Amino acid sequence: MIYYYILALVIIGFDQWTKWRIIQTMDIGESIPVLEPFLYITSHRNTGAAWGILEGKMGFFYVVTIVVIAVVIYYMHKYGKESKLAGISLALILGGAIGNFIDRLFRKEVVDFVDVYIGSYDYPIFNVADSSLVVGVIVLLIVTFIDERQKGRTK
Repeated sequence: MIYYYILALVIIGFDQWTKWRIIQTMDIGESIPVLEPFLYITSHRNTGAAWGILEGKMGFFYVVTIVVIAVVIYYMHKYGKESKLAGISLALILGGAIGNFIDRLFRKEVVDFVDVYIGSYDYPIFNVADSSLVVGVIVLLIVTFIDERQKGRTK
């Protein structure tokens, strides 16, 4: 069980370190090509959620994040012993949620910097915490789907 918390701490640490580096070395709006024309590091701030929705609703995000963290920890203890993959996915979600929560709490905005273009579409700029959340949710959905299929076969 402790390994899940260590994974979450690694995610939080890497997320905060990358955001600190962006803040220290780049001006807001500045962009550095990494793999043109696909990937850029672009210094951006977000006071909302994905795609800027609910901009400026910090109180809402504080409450929702605290609830999500509590639920994730509960499920990590409940299912993490049974399924390592479920535990890992929940640790990724936990690390991502706390990483962005730290930004909202101390900066009143989230630092984003990974800027991806898919053809002419500029995907919303994101960060390590966002990536961790998305990967964690996808893996959790896969784990849940596999678990439900196995339960259906044993009936």
